[in-house]
Amino acid sequence: MGTGKRGLLTAAVTVACAVTVLAVPGTAFAAPTPTPGASATPGATPGATPSPAPPPNKDLEKVRARLDRLYHDAAVATDAYNAAEEKTEKQSARIEVLTQKITEGQEKLERLKDQAGASARAQYRTGGLPPTAQFLLSDDPQRVIDGAGTVLNGQRAANKLIGEMTRTQRDLRDYADDASAQWRKLEVNRKAKAAAKKRIKRQISEAERLEDRLEKKEKERLAQLEAQAAHKAQTEWLDTGVLDDVKGKASEQGRKAVEFATAQLGKPYVWGAEGPDSYDCSGLTSQAWADAGRPIPRTSQEQWKQLEHVDVEDMRPGDLIIYFPDASHVAMYAGDGQIIHAPRPGRTVTVAGAGTMPILGVVRPDA
Repeated sequence: MGTGKRGLLTAAVTVACAVTVLAVPGTAFAAPTPTPGASATPGATPGATPSPAPPPNKDLEKVRARLDRLYHDAAVATDAYNAAEEKTEKQSARIEVLTQKITEGQEKLERLKDQAGASARAQYRTGGLPPTAQFLLSDDPQRVIDGAGTVLNGQRAANKLIGEMTRTQRDLRDYADDASAQWRKLEVNRKAKAAAKKRIKRQISEAERLEDRLEKKEKERLAQLEAQAAHKAQTEWLDTGVLDDVKGKASEQGRKAVEFATAQLGKPYVWGAEGPDSYDCSGLTSQAWADAGRPIPRTSQEQWKQLEHVDVEDMRPGDLIIYFPDASHVAMYAGDGQIIHAPRPGRTVTVAGAGTMPILGVVRPDA
């Protein structure tokens, strides 16, 4: 990574102190900067006018854990929604192709029927007699003999016409059956999208209600706890020496992907979004790599399934780090132990420590 990019990331990391992601199970999200001078222990606010004492840390830890679970469940539902959306788009495109093929097949069948009608009318004009009868009854047998080849060719043409009509009719049936199957799948995925959307909204609404019930001092203390947890997780991850052997340099496409992701810093997280004004986690990574000229799967789970896995020690900027056992979150490795990602609802695309969440593994889009 160049000096300019390292400086940009360093500055972003400084800002990221205010938005560091959580390190406990659940959908990752960034934490605001702890309020300077805030007390680490609960108690009444000093001053003449008493204010409600914030709850003990253990109660706020429960709140934090509950928020983690809610946002994690929302992330899982978002992945399901995105997967259903992707399938719906593919099925809609397939149905459009089949519809065009059916239309073309019907037009072709009409043309073949016209040809068959013309052949039947020609046969009618000759009386519909077989060649032998025409020879015996003709006043000019030589003419019949000369035309025998023409008759044979005509029979071959008729057989070919019948075969073509049969194949076209069979193709039309296959296209219709395929279209019906695609419509059924489309309906299934529409229902899956609707169910996932309902789950997402329910989880996010519950999380927002929980946060809204907190007093200002409680929110500030909760932010401190989040930042402390993220710092602790990142420190423990770095202390393992995991980065000692990480010396990989970004590929050309990887560099472009990181540049794209960096340019999105500060844009809001919106579930199901793929830019340009907002993103969810896999929307950011998939668009970054699409911009780099390497389309990848839309969801974090499919990115984990389909892209080549690499060891953490071998990762390089541009690689994707997949988080949590269910592969429900993804971030782009930016180098120096940092990631760029879209954390969760209510937060923006940010820089964070790569070890602030449980790492499932690393994948490489341009392997």
